[in-house]
Amino acid sequence: MEMNINRVDDFIITGKGRSGEWEMTDWMPLLTVGNGKSSYETKVKVLWSESGIYFLFFCEDRMISCGNQKNFGELYLEDVVEVFLWPDERHPVYFEYEISPLGDELPLLVANKDGLFHGWLPFLAVNERKILSRTHVEGGRKEPGAGVAAWYAEFIIPFELLIGMTNCPPAPGTRWRANMCRLDYDTSPVTQWSWCREKMAWNFHNYRGFGSFVFR
Repeated sequence: MEMNINRVDDFIITGKGRSGEWEMTDWMPLLTVGNGKSSYETKVKVLWSESGIYFLFFCEDRMISCGNQKNFGELYLEDVVEVFLWPDERHPVYFEYEISPLGDELPLLVANKDGLFHGWLPFLAVNERKILSRTHVEGGRKEPGAGVAAWYAEFIIPFELLIGMTNCPPAPGTRWRANMCRLDYDTSPVTQWSWCREKMAWNFHNYRGFGSFVFR
């Protein structure tokens, strides 16, 4: 999988994806993987600027199945979207970011050696290093267990937060390995979506199955 990422000027994050800059790129569908039964539409847009890389997720849904986990908790045990960024293939170290419909977040730097991995929380992720994010719910309340029609997550991961990882910040023509995923717990077993469609990518931490972002 390969995606060309268009460059824009910085813009305001609202959670609703209404900024005109989003018209400069197309939606990319995420497809279900694994054994989950939900068929909710899930899609994402990606842009980049001098400051960072922007994401906009649209997640069709019926219920907000989260609320027990909070910031820096095990968000992957509830409804969540996830982004994985691996700037330099020479080093098995990548950045992972998770955000729930309620806006709870989990940013991690992950060192992964042959499937043995551990995530570390960023230190002093404030000011220009802070991830700016918003979520928006349609068709219901933004609260645990609420019936809804869909939810959005919009955020920018600043390059300043990733400084220390080589091949960052990117320039036009730079290539990063990456993946974008979703988990939904409305039914059992959990339903998973992934941008990368190789079976090895169904384990979201199998970084060798990541696709590629090409910065334009």
